[in-house]
Amino acid sequence: MSSTEQHSSDAAPAPADAQVPSEHEVPEDLGLAAEFPAVTRDQWRDLVAGVLRKAGREDLPEPVEEALRRPVAPGVTVAPLYTAEDATDLPTTAGVPGLPPFVRGSRAGATGAAGGADGDVPAGWDVRQRHAHPDAAATKEAIAADLENGVTSLWLVVGDGAVPADRLGDVLADVYLDLAPVSVSGVGEGGGVRAAEAFLDLLDARSDTDEPIAPGGSLGLDPLGAHAASGQAQDLSGLAGLARRAAAYPDLRSVVVDGTVFADAGASAVEELGCSLAAGVAYLRALTDTADGQQGLSVDEAFGQLEFRYSATADQFTTIAALRAARRLWDRVGEVSGAAPEVRGQRQHAVTSSVMTTKRDPWVNMLRTTVACFAAGVGGADAVTVQPFDAALGLPDSFARRIARNTQSLLVEEGHLARVLDPAGGSWYVESLTDELARAAWDWFTEIERAGGLAAALDSGLVRDRIATAWDARAKRLATRADAITGVSEFPNLTEKLPERQPAAALHPSGGLPRVRAAQEFESLRDAADTAGERPTVYLATIGPIARHTARASFAGNLFQAGGLATPAGDLAEGLREAGTMVACICGTDKDYAEQAAGLAAALKDAGATQVWLAGKPDLAVDGVDGYVYAGCDALDVLRTVHAQLGLEGVQA
Repeated sequence: MSSTEQHSSDAAPAPADAQVPSEHEVPEDLGLAAEFPAVTRDQWRDLVAGVLRKAGREDLPEPVEEALRRPVAPGVTVAPLYTAEDATDLPTTAGVPGLPPFVRGSRAGATGAAGGADGDVPAGWDVRQRHAHPDAAATKEAIAADLENGVTSLWLVVGDGAVPADRLGDVLADVYLDLAPVSVSGVGEGGGVRAAEAFLDLLDARSDTDEPIAPGGSLGLDPLGAHAASGQAQDLSGLAGLARRAAAYPDLRSVVVDGTVFADAGASAVEELGCSLAAGVAYLRALTDTADGQQGLSVDEAFGQLEFRYSATADQFTTIAALRAARRLWDRVGEVSGAAPEVRGQRQHAVTSSVMTTKRDPWVNMLRTTVACFAAGVGGADAVTVQPFDAALGLPDSFARRIARNTQSLLVEEGHLARVLDPAGGSWYVESLTDELARAAWDWFTEIERAGGLAAALDSGLVRDRIATAWDARAKRLATRADAITGVSEFPNLTEKLPERQPAAALHPSGGLPRVRAAQEFESLRDAADTAGERPTVYLATIGPIARHTARASFAGNLFQAGGLATPAGDLAEGLREAGTMVACICGTDKDYAEQAAGLAAALKDAGATQVWLAGKPDLAVDGVDGYVYAGCDALDVLRTVHAQLGLEGVQA
C-alpha cells in the first residue's frame, strides 16, 4: 500500500457537525441549467428567423415558428417548440391512470395481462399475435411457438382463405384457454358471424368439460367495418343476441370497432378516431335497442361489449397522442350516455400500420414496427399486435413471426417500457397534440352524426371523400419525399432479392373504401423497371472534380434509383452511349452550371440524349435542359416522365 493510500485509509471520518467549506455550500434552490442565463421565446424566434433568412426565406410569418409547423392530420399541425405557455389553455382534467377521463390510461395497476406479480406494478401490455394461415396444422404449430415464446393472446383470422371455421377446434386443441385469451375476426361474406359462432361453440364445448376460460378475448364482430370495406350495408340486429352469449364468459367482448379499416384507406388519425367513435355509438344503439321482443342490453353492459382497434404508425408522437385522445373521447360518450365511470375506460388493441409497411426492402419494416410498438405501449394500448416485416408480401414465415413477438418482448422485458403508466403525460407537446386531435376528431364525429350516423355517411360518400382529401395531402408529401420512405423513396437497394411468401387472405373485403400503402406508387415504378429485362438507366453527366459534383450526383442518383433506374456516372457526354440510355442528368455546382451546363446539354443531345435533366432548381434556367431535380420536387412526376421516355410500362402495386 502506498503512503497516500495508507493516509487515506487511516483518516478519521469527519464529525457529523463538521462545517462544509464555503466553496462547497449547497444552494437551497438547485435550478435546471442555473449557470446559464435565462432565454426567452423571443430570443429563440430571432435566432430561428436568422437561420431561415440565410436559407433564402424572406417573407416570414408572425410568429416565425408558424413557418416550421408540420401537418399531421387535417386541421392539426405540430409546432417546432412547445413550452409551458402552450399548456395554459389545455384541460386540467387529464386525471390519473385508471380513472375518468382515462387520458392517462384505462388501467390503474395490475389488471389482466398488464398486471404485475406484486399487484401494483404493471408488467406490460397484452402481446397479441395474428394468425391467418389456411393450413390448420401450420397454424397450430405457429401458435404453439408463439405461446411458448412470449405471446400472451391470439388473434385468429377465420374464413375464406384463412383459418377454416370448421377447423377452429383443431387449431386451438393444444391451447389452454385459461391462460391465453383468443380473439377472432371473420373474412368473406358473412364471415364475421360465422367466426363468432364457431368460436362460441368451441367455448361452450370446452366449458362443458369444466375447463376454465381466460378472461378477455373477442368475437370480433364489426359489421360497420365490413360495410366500410365492402360498400355493402350490414345488419346490426343480431349483435345483442351474440353479446348475450358472450356474457357467459368472463370479460369476453363481442364487438370490435376496427379503426384500421379507415386508416388502411388513407385516413389520418383524425378520421380514424372520428369514424371509430361514430361506429362505437352506432353499436351502443344496436346493443341497447329492444327489437323482436328481445330486451336490449343496459348501457353499462353495452359498453362492456366493445373493444377498439387502432393503427399504430412510425409517427410515434401522433400515435401516442391519438390513443390518449381516443380514451378521452370515448369517456365523453360514456358520460353523456349515462354509463358508470368504471365501464367507460376504452379497451384498446393497437396494430402496427399496414399503410407504412413496404414490399421493397421489407427488412426496414422491422424498424418501423419497433417505433410503432413503442408508441402503442407509451400511448397506453391494452393489447398490441406487431405485424411481421413481410406482411405486405403475404403470409409470414417463422422468422418473421419470431422477430414480431420479440420486438414486444424486448420493449417490455429489456426496455422496461411498461414500468411507468403514461410516461408521455405532462409533456407540453404530447398534451397539446392530444387535445388538438381530440377536438378535431370530435368535430368530425359530430359531422358524421349530423349526416345520420356512420352507415349513412358511408353510403353518401361523406366518409370516402373526407378520407380521400386526407390521403391526397399525404400523397403529395410522399411524392415530394417530404415524407420519406426509407429503402423505397430514399436509399433504395436495386440489388435486393425479395423473399417469396404465400399470398395471405385479405383481412377486409373489397368494394368499398380503398386500401393504400405509402410506398405503392414508388413500388409500382420499381416493378416496371425490374420487369424490363436489362436495368433501365439514367446517365449522370458530372462536371468538375468529385468534391464539387458528389453532393448533387448522390442526390440525383438516389432519386432515380427510387424508380428502379441505374445511375452510372461520367464526366464526358460520350459516356451516354456506353450507358445505353437516352436520358441524362447533369450534376455539378451552380458556378459550373453557369460556365459549362448549356454546352454539356448540347453535347449530350448530340450523343443521342432525348431527355436531359439538371440537378438543381429551375431558377438556374440552363439552356437545353428539359427538367430539374431538386429537394422538394415531385419525384414521382420526374420518375414517371423518365419511365415514359424509356418506354417502360407501369405495374400496379
